[in-house]
Amino acid sequence: MDLSPGALILCSLLCSVAGQAPVVSVEPRTATVRQGESVSFRCQVGRGAQPVQLEWKRANNQALPDNAKLGPDGSVLTVANTRPGNQGQYRCVGANSAGRSTATAVLNVKHAPKVRLTPAGPLRVRMGVPVSVECRATGRPHPTLTWKRQGSTLQLVTAETNDVNTIKWAAVRPEDSGVYICQAVNNEGVTEVKVEIIVEGGAGAPVAVVSNTEMTVVEGHVVTMECRASGSPPPVITWSKLRAPLPWKHTLVGGVLTLTSVGRQDSGQYICNATNIHGYSEAYTQMEVETPPYATCLPDQVRLQPGDSLRLQCLAHGSHPIQFVWSRVGRGSLPAGAETTKDGRLLIAHVKLGDSGTYKCVTTNHIGSSEALAKVIIKA
Repeated sequence: MDLSPGALILCSLLCSVAGQAPVVSVEPRTATVRQGESVSFRCQVGRGAQPVQLEWKRANNQALPDNAKLGPDGSVLTVANTRPGNQGQYRCVGANSAGRSTATAVLNVKHAPKVRLTPAGPLRVRMGVPVSVECRATGRPHPTLTWKRQGSTLQLVTAETNDVNTIKWAAVRPEDSGVYICQAVNNEGVTEVKVEIIVEGGAGAPVAVVSNTEMTVVEGHVVTMECRASGSPPPVITWSKLRAPLPWKHTLVGGVLTLTSVGRQDSGQYICNATNIHGYSEAYTQMEVETPPYATCLPDQVRLQPGDSLRLQCLAHGSHPIQFVWSRVGRGSLPAGAETTKDGRLLIAHVKLGDSGTYKCVTTNHIGSSEALAKVIIKA
């Protein structure tokens, strides 16, 4: 039977579709989520002979993770409660009788750093031997690594190569004993891992140890810091303060430093030094003195006319965070239209005669509270 030209064209189109391998695409092609969030990828068939079978797999041909689910028709891949191990490529494979094609999606999972030390410690080493500890971290975004000594905020000088940050001693000394912290930081969080290094002295060399490497105390209290030292002959123990003299209200008896009525200015790093004929050893205590707030008002007295604006500022010295609360003495509440701010300001755009009075600012932190008064006089 002869076919018309139109029939030939239609047959040609149908035959080419019937023998055409599928063409698939994935949306989105790249997705970045935080750990714990969910994400979905959709695989779409652009053209190809039906039926087209869709299959999802990892790019390395591994099985899908247990927290990955497929939609009813197999086109949508959802990864729920993502974890760092879900990061990587996912491949959608479309197959029909004429062939197969693939499209790839990339999943990035942002997560806080995970840190590993080599060796993990604690490390017991002889005085004079070389020591090094490597710190490695994974995370997305890529974390920044730093080392510090527990009880000190100073960043230590270290060597960094190929994403490994290494702290090294060419020859450890007794005063190098202590806890060292590798800190990894990225936009998703901060992770710290500690390693203790214990330097065992040579014959008779002193080794100093403090009872507390970190302490937080309240202003006005009595504080004791105890330092013990081994060695032969018995070491002489002294105390000093980093970049400052010891507080004048102090006593030192048998390695115990006592500070009476500490103030905010006494915060800092205290150093115990043990010395004998074989050498010396240092140990450190970091002390932070917290203080209740001390409030003042600026100005503490103001004279205004009706219609003027009132601006009072409450200031407070003390340990943060500090909360500010304004009230009017003898009244249940502030005047209508009064505004207060978190940083201690009281504002009234246009005062009235009835706004005269004494205003009180109460400042509070986790240690205590104090108040300050401001007198407002309004006369026509």
